[in-house]
Amino acid sequence: MTTTARVAQTARPAEGKTPSSASTGTGAFRSKSKIDPTYYWMVVPVLALFAFFITLPALVGVFFSLTNYAGYGDWKFIGLMNYVNIFKDPAVLQSYVFTFVFALTTTVVVNVVALAIALGLNAKIKWRTGIRTVFFIPMVLSALIVSFVFNYLFSNTLPVLAERFGMTPLATSILANENLAWIAIVVVTVWQAAPGATIIYLAGLQSVPSEVYEAADLDGAGSFRQFLSLTLPLILGYLVINVILGFKGFLGTYEIIVGLTGGGPGMATQSVAMRIFSGFTGGDYSYQMANAVIYFLITLLISVIQLRLIQRRGVSL
Repeated sequence: MTTTARVAQTARPAEGKTPSSASTGTGAFRSKSKIDPTYYWMVVPVLALFAFFITLPALVGVFFSLTNYAGYGDWKFIGLMNYVNIFKDPAVLQSYVFTFVFALTTTVVVNVVALAIALGLNAKIKWRTGIRTVFFIPMVLSALIVSFVFNYLFSNTLPVLAERFGMTPLATSILANENLAWIAIVVVTVWQAAPGATIIYLAGLQSVPSEVYEAADLDGAGSFRQFLSLTLPLILGYLVINVILGFKGFLGTYEIIVGLTGGGPGMATQSVAMRIFSGFTGGDYSYQMANAVIYFLITLLISVIQLRLIQRRGVSL
């Protein structure tokens, strides 16, 4: 038998196996492409609940923002009049100014305080675990309860102590001062929000290799130099995450303001969220729905900008 014949005879069984292997591969592909019914049982109810409790009410709100509906009784379409009037309303504009100034200020203070605490808790100190637990307690407390406690402190305890030590400007409650009330809100917000940011910073600090600091010590770099040149650049992604999450959260602040000042004195500390919520009981439902739509578009734009910033930095939330 020639060599060519032997090769041909050997090749015939392999050719015979080819269709079966091809069919097996096709079957495997079909099995992989088939979606497990469990997926639908898990996703469809969640989507239905989200659509019913979030999407549908939002669409209803957008619809009524084009009317003069007061929350009860008859209504009629008035087009974009509510939106036009909002940009002419000084009270609404003042709430936007307060909300954004508050959010920016609180974001900066929270991150400075949280990073300082994280650096201290990450150091080799005695009773580090117990101290961490104490620092994280404010995060699990209700914001409304915390604000009521601080309301009592600012209105009673602090004035008594200030009067005893001769600090006249603080002898009266700062919550009744239009120029100082917002500072009290920032203090309480920082007290409760700093632990959450501290956890993120601790995760970032613990991800930095110790060899980096050992090499810096050999080069004679001091602690402050190491922080600026090593620590801060290496945890920059965690800083971006804290800034973005914090700013978005502080834009919707509500409970702490309600418990401390109720939006006062006057309307000095009224946030946009409080302004919108007043439409449910104040008889200007459609007007505040238009306000809510505008605020949603603003926060959506901010979220898109923040998302682009995250993508450029290569940070994953």
